[in-house]
Amino acid sequence: MTGSPLLALPGAVVGEGLDADVAAHYGNPMIEQRRLEQGRAFVDLSHRGILTVTGADRLTWLNSMASQALDRLAPGESAEALFLDASGHVEHAVHVVDDGERTWLVVERDEAGPLAAWLDRMRFMLRVEVADVTADHAVVGVMTDPTTVPEPHAPGAIAWHDPWSVTSPRGFQYARDPQHPASAWNWTELIVPRAWLADLADAVRSGNAQAAGVLALEALRIAAWRPRFATEVDEKTLPHEVDWLRSAVDLHKGCYRGQETVAKVMNLGRPPRRLVFLHLDGSDTVLPAPGDPVVAEKVRPEPQPGEAPERRPVGRITSSAIHHELGPIALAVVKRAVPASIELIVESHGIEVAAAQVEVVPADAGAAVDVPRLPRLGIRT
Repeated sequence: MTGSPLLALPGAVVGEGLDADVAAHYGNPMIEQRRLEQGRAFVDLSHRGILTVTGADRLTWLNSMASQALDRLAPGESAEALFLDASGHVEHAVHVVDDGERTWLVVERDEAGPLAAWLDRMRFMLRVEVADVTADHAVVGVMTDPTTVPEPHAPGAIAWHDPWSVTSPRGFQYARDPQHPASAWNWTELIVPRAWLADLADAVRSGNAQAAGVLALEALRIAAWRPRFATEVDEKTLPHEVDWLRSAVDLHKGCYRGQETVAKVMNLGRPPRRLVFLHLDGSDTVLPAPGDPVVAEKVRPEPQPGEAPERRPVGRITSSAIHHELGPIALAVVKRAVPASIELIVESHGIEVAAAQVEVVPADAGAAVDVPRLPRLGIRT
C-alpha cells in the first residue's frame, strides 16, 4: 500500500504514531477544525483497515459474535459493534455497513490483520468469506450526513454514519449531562476506491475541495466524548467504562462472547473505571500526551502542618488536543472511586497541568437493577 496522495498537498505535515501515513494537518489545524465542523472539509483516513464479509450467512454469523444486533441490518444502514473476550473486555471495535451483497467493516490500521484472522477461524461450515480489501479501498471522513457530502463524489462510495450522536433505543447512556456534546457529532466515513484519493487531492489543489488533518478530527472527537479503540481501549477495557453501551451494545441481545459480563456489570455491578473529559490548564503551553499519568491529592489522612499532601495515581490520559473554542482538552480513564469534585493533575513533560474533570461515566454509576437484600439469618424484621 503506497502513501496517501493527500500527503503531497502543500503544507501537509505527516501524522505520528497511531495516525502515521496520513496528514496531521495542512498548515492551520484551527481553521481546519472549523471547516470540518461546518461539513466543508474531508479528512484522509486512508490508514484505516477495511474488511469485507460476503456470503448468504454473513449477517447472522456476525450477529452471533458481536455485541450489536446485526442480523437484520438493512442495506445502507450503519452500526457500531464490539467483539469481546470471554471476560467482556473489548478486543475489536468495528464500524459496520452492509450494501446488500457484502458487509463492510472499518477498523484501526493495526486491527485489520488480527480481526480477519480471528474471523476466518470462526467460519466453520457457514457460507461466509472474509477479505482484507485495504489495498484497494480507503476511508475518508466528513462531518455531515451522507446525503449532504460535499463535492467531489467518489463513484460507488459506501457511507457509514456514526451512531454516536444519539443513544441507541436498545443501548444505555451512563452520562447524565442533558446537553451531551454527542448531539453535535454528525460524523460520516466514506469507503472509496483507493485510486480516488488522487482525484480528491487534485480537487483540493484546484480549490474545488478542502482538506482537514487528523488533528482537527481528534479535537472534535474528544469534545464529543467519543471513544476510539486505538486510544481509549486497553486490555482491561469494558464497554461500560467508556460509555460504549450508548452506541455499540444491544442490551436486548444475548448469546455472544462476553455478554454475561456486559449484563452483570450493567444490571448488578459498577464499571471499575470510568471515562472523564478534562479541561486542561494551558498556561504552560504543555499538551499532555496519551499515557501521561493523572494524579490526585489524598484527602485522608490529612497531612501534618507544613507537609505537602500525598498524591496518588488515579488514571491516565488517553487522548488530548487543542480545540478551536475549548482550548486544551483531553479524555482520561480514571478509577471509579475518584470523586467528581476532586481536582486532578496531569504530570506531563516534567510539568504539572491542572485538570478540571467533567463526568462522562459518573463516579456513582451503578446497577440498573435494584436487587433486594435478603435479611440476615437470626435477625427478626
